[in-house]
Amino acid sequence: MKNHLTCYPVTRICSLLGVSSSGYYAWLKRANKSAKLSEYIQKQYWQHKARLGAPSLLHDAREAGYQVSERTISRVLQQLGLRSLRLHSKAARKFKHKTDRAYHNIAPNTLDRQFNPDKPNKTWVTNITYIKTGEGWLYLSVIIDLYGRKVIARQTSRYIDRHLVCNTLKQALFRRHFPKNVLIHSDQGSQYCSADFKQLLLQYGLRQSMSRRGNCFDNAVVESFFHTLKTHIIHDCYYKTRKQANKALFEYIEIYYNRIRRHSANGWVSPEQYEQQYYQNEKMIEAGTV
Repeated sequence: MKNHLTCYPVTRICSLLGVSSSGYYAWLKRANKSAKLSEYIQKQYWQHKARLGAPSLLHDAREAGYQVSERTISRVLQQLGLRSLRLHSKAARKFKHKTDRAYHNIAPNTLDRQFNPDKPNKTWVTNITYIKTGEGWLYLSVIIDLYGRKVIARQTSRYIDRHLVCNTLKQALFRRHFPKNVLIHSDQGSQYCSADFKQLLLQYGLRQSMSRRGNCFDNAVVESFFHTLKTHIIHDCYYKTRKQANKALFEYIEIYYNRIRRHSANGWVSPEQYEQQYYQNEKMIEAGTV
């Protein structure tokens, strides 16, 4: 039909084809919307480096003004031949810390899988993982605030020792302005049982909680973060040097994960945005506007 529009009016062509001109324009409008949606989804997909699936893309599209469903997003992704990394990621190999129970004081599981505190700086979870580089292993220690799932501290080292976890805790305390009575939850790794780490907890008025032995689900939030991290920037990636790996970790955690990536536990907003909403609400309550 397009080929004849320069020679004949739309009404005549539609009459010959037995369709209404209004029906043709409605079809044309839908086709244009569909093309724009496909273009938008493809742009967002590659902008996020293939890390997003239909649920996250749905919220992006709706914020951009597209009235669509998750089913529509899934269909467009399928038509474009696009899949998120999470759909075909490798299974993560479990990293185990060694603890001699005869010589270390194990803290109780005070957290008890209560992963949704009502405010920031109430519960922090921490753990260590590893990244293989051409220079050898690089160990990553993180602390996550459970309120908004924000990574509030990260430290790396070629050694997995008490200094790594102590430096991570010091960074978290500094960044969060030294809050008191925070519950710090970890596994039973020897680093978290060390006298130096326990002294830091005592010095800054923090409480300690530990997962039950061999139960990774007691620290599920940080385990899930490591799985996502490895799916997005570790599996199928090769880092020649520790410096290259550190750069990738900085860009992913500080720039992408904390500030941009939507999190289902936060109502599909980023950790940074979720925390900002909390503090904005607090200010409104103090001002008496709520």
